[in-house]
Amino acid sequence: MAARWRAARAITRRYLPTAALPTDFEIRQALDQLLGAPACASVTAESDGTQERLLSLLLPLDRVRWKSAEHPESDVLYHSLQVFELARDRCPWDVELHAAALLHDIGQGVDPIQPIDSALALLQGLVSERTLVLISLLEEATSVFQGRAGARATRRIRQSPDAESLKLLVECDQSGRVSGFSVCTPEEAVDWILRSDDQSSAYDT
Repeated sequence: MAARWRAARAITRRYLPTAALPTDFEIRQALDQLLGAPACASVTAESDGTQERLLSLLLPLDRVRWKSAEHPESDVLYHSLQVFELARDRCPWDVELHAAALLHDIGQGVDPIQPIDSALALLQGLVSERTLVLISLLEEATSVFQGRAGARATRRIRQSPDAESLKLLVECDQSGRVSGFSVCTPEEAVDWILRSDDQSSAYDT
């Protein structure tokens, strides 16, 4: 990301929003054209547009600011990348959990009143059903594991087959609120979940 900003500043001194900068995929496409690389070099997730669609949901989050003292990290994108890094570090084999960690707050950029419903609608067809379930249960699971939920919700979450994953996701969501936390770029995070998912699918066949 820093390299793209430096390149942009070398061309113009005018303000450029993050969404106006080329993505890693667009840069690779331009390099492929310059070097004469075959079009088939692109991975499946890039060719079907999934990577670009996910990035189009993530990148605008750097302009969505938290207004709560519980979020000193400032913007939603930075928070999402922190949660992703924490989940990947604590459970490196669970790519569906990584996807939920990265994408759980994308609804904040569309409808901050009902962010979870918005996120689930936006992610249909882009991520696995399990990732959608983890995101849909995150708010309720947070109440459960913080001791604020009623008996019915507590029983539902604790008896869920993904109870341990939900607990970890809640912990990462709560911990990913630090100023100065080192994170990867959104492009690297999306590339990780898509490539890892492709590899996992290949092993399953």
